[in-house]
Amino acid sequence: MKKVVVVGTGIMAVGIAAGFLATNMSVILLGRSKSRADEFVNEIEQLTSTINPNWQDTGAQVITGEMNTWSDWDEVVWVIETVSEDMALKQKVFAMLDQQVPPHIPIGSNSSGFPISKISAGLPTANRMLNAHYFMPAHIVPLVEVVLGEKSDPAIGEQVCEMYRAAGKKPVLVKKDIPGFLANRIQHALMREALSLVDAGIATPDDVDAAVRYSFGFRYAAVGPMTQKEISGWEGMAGASVEIWPDLYNVKELQPCMAKLIEEGKYGMKSKEGFRTWSDEEIAQMRKKYNARLKAAFNVLQVEPDEL
Repeated sequence: MKKVVVVGTGIMAVGIAAGFLATNMSVILLGRSKSRADEFVNEIEQLTSTINPNWQDTGAQVITGEMNTWSDWDEVVWVIETVSEDMALKQKVFAMLDQQVPPHIPIGSNSSGFPISKISAGLPTANRMLNAHYFMPAHIVPLVEVVLGEKSDPAIGEQVCEMYRAAGKKPVLVKKDIPGFLANRIQHALMREALSLVDAGIATPDDVDAAVRYSFGFRYAAVGPMTQKEISGWEGMAGASVEIWPDLYNVKELQPCMAKLIEEGKYGMKSKEGFRTWSDEEIAQMRKKYNARLKAAFNVLQVEPDEL
């Protein structure tokens, strides 16, 4: 049975491990110590059961160990690092993996912000190292961005994408190591404009959410923006752009409304206040709705799925 090594024991590690376990691949979870990794086995297995209730019938299992001493790489096809977003720590982990992991096994980082070119800088086997960026919750959201660094071998990138397809994910190969990769660049462009509209008093945060969810966001569960314009016609887009594009917000600084939130420590649910306040009950209810809606959207994506 093929195995995947997940390095780290945070929220992303648990979701990533569950995703692989649900598709008949055993997972080796490596923590700061074996006992630390052992603490998350039940959580991974429970999460896996929400994706594939029959996963145990395949013989797949979670194996735990210590990242600094692990040496069993038999049947391992992929290693992914999920430690904290700390460049020095990631570089330390990758330097260790460079020495420990046999050179035929590709290594990825789930970093959402640090480029793999910097994480793997100067390492002898940087050619087999890539970003592999998931989106929370990792066990539900299908996309994985496979990003080539300056030294990455494109053939290995294609190999990793094929592995993810076999594991039921939807990988995209990002061919240049740019800030924000692919999806976050598009997402940040949207958020910059959305926050500017709130800051200018043109719309409330709730109205922005409604406008996105019940218009183009609703359509995007069926097709992406490029295909949607193939359907509706590019000439309409071109005509509207003459009026809209010059008026879009393009200042490089944070909008005042967002800067004020950060200054006041209002980070959203984690601090129980952002643009609105959140009680413990409201947080639990919204997280439940969020996951249920994501699963429903995932089912939509399975209706005559596109090949990717």
